[in-house]
Amino acid sequence: MTDLTKKEAYLAIFSFLEEQYALTKSDDIGASLGGMSFLQDGDTADPAAWDDWESAIRKVKAVQSDAPLKLKK
Repeated sequence: MTDLTKKEAYLAIFSFLEEQYALTKSDDIGASLGGMSFLQDGDTADPAAWDDWESAIRKVKAVQSDAPLKLKK
């Protein structure tokens, strides 16, 4: 497997969320997908979506996120 660009990784998570939405019809996932969608000008529908994505990438690269299972008591 090759490394993904930021945009390819973004599109991969978008595709994953589309599949989850198709299974669940979750309003929360649907709203997220709406904001994450790209407009004709190349920006996201929610201007903060791309900034949030880049922030998530920085966290992963800084090893601040490794997908630990967190259970609530």
